[in-house]
Amino acid sequence: MSVEPLHYKSITEISELFRSGEVRPSEVTEAILTRIAKLNGELHGYALVLAERAMAQAKSYDGEIAKGIWRGPLHGVPIGLKDLCYTSFATTAGGTMIHASFVPSFNATIVDRLERAGAVTLGKLKMTEGAYTSHHPDDQAPLNPWNVNYWVGSSSTGSGVATSAGLCYGSIGSDTGGSIRFPSATCGLTGIKPTWGRVSRYGVFPLAVSLDHVGPMCRSAADAAAMLGVIAGADVNDPTALQAPVPNYLAGIGDGIRGLRIGVDRKYTQDGIDPQIVTALLEAERTLRDLGADIREVKFPSYEKLVSMWIPMCSVETAEAHLETYPSRKSEYGPDLAQLIEQGRSVSGVQIAAIHHERLKFSGSLAALFSEIDLLLIPTMPVPIPTLAKMSEYGADPNVLLSILRFTAVFDFSGSPTITLPMGMASDHMPLSMQLVGPHLAEDVLARAAHAFQSVTDWHTRRPPVDCGATIGAAN
Repeated sequence: MSVEPLHYKSITEISELFRSGEVRPSEVTEAILTRIAKLNGELHGYALVLAERAMAQAKSYDGEIAKGIWRGPLHGVPIGLKDLCYTSFATTAGGTMIHASFVPSFNATIVDRLERAGAVTLGKLKMTEGAYTSHHPDDQAPLNPWNVNYWVGSSSTGSGVATSAGLCYGSIGSDTGGSIRFPSATCGLTGIKPTWGRVSRYGVFPLAVSLDHVGPMCRSAADAAAMLGVIAGADVNDPTALQAPVPNYLAGIGDGIRGLRIGVDRKYTQDGIDPQIVTALLEAERTLRDLGADIREVKFPSYEKLVSMWIPMCSVETAEAHLETYPSRKSEYGPDLAQLIEQGRSVSGVQIAAIHHERLKFSGSLAALFSEIDLLLIPTMPVPIPTLAKMSEYGADPNVLLSILRFTAVFDFSGSPTITLPMGMASDHMPLSMQLVGPHLAEDVLARAAHAFQSVTDWHTRRPPVDCGATIGAAN
């Protein structure tokens, strides 16, 4: 049996190594920091590395675990934070130049929850400017560890790169139009975009408040479930956070999916979709059927009009979020975010009302669909991962952006939970990705279904061809 390098072990595996005393958190943290020092200069996943603080945390957890104190599956596990999460102990720039020196007076709720659970905070991960589509011109964008000539998605770029390359065991991402799902897809990861409000956004820089979701990006469904269980839940500081109790997402993750009703709409998932995506999705469907799922053909609600409304909706909410600094500091903004804000400042109340009504209709139709099925199976993107050259050709063509948003943006409008996971490899040796979508608060079912798929496939265990470094402390 091959031995996985320590930096690529799962959160659940490394957690058990800590509990058994075979490896200490400080040993693992030091190894990951060494790996970051070796690779981050090439991949640019981290905006800021907090090496001294991380080692101090890890050494304190050494002592706790040695005394039999156990905080849960993240105890001693090194993770990374997308740099829109407020941290009182480090700058929080949100991918902008305006906030490059901003040190908040408090932590985001999710940061406090992760650290109370014993996670080691390695640093802040790079992201696009303001969590929109592109990095500020003065910022070096992260590079895809699978192939630096390929797109790494947006906006949780550093989260995708660092988690995929073994520079952390899991990370926090955010998703307004697909920004947990795109970097998960391009980097071969498993990411959960939770139900809107399932995870508090207190202390998280907004892009578009009614569309923003915060969730985990990991290398397996079980790892994502472990992280979600820590960060989810009601928050007195965020009145939009849902009050529903948080289940133990890991407790039933291995229960299988026999009898689970999974819907497929072949027109939605095949018309105009690259043949490699279609072939891989059909194979994933067969795998789920073999696991006992009840595959049902369904008709997905009309979505085209709503997708076309994502940019104006995002723009007006982004304009509102940046009122304190735009247009007063307009010159410090990059062109793409500035253009979005300018568009938002010109959107009329009538346009907003039309978007709101379309959103309500779609959300209602989707809820009705989920009365017939438990989950929906769809791709993450309509095409294999594009090269940077191809993305450059696309430029600011809104039709290209809308095409890419086909399988993502509508579920930000509806607030529906999804899990993104690898389903194959393209002819260019880059990952292919699928999504499972569920009704509100179905994250436990999503994690269970994805885990079942990953228990009989190995796509999520494929690693990018970056330097693996030394294997230390490996389990037998």
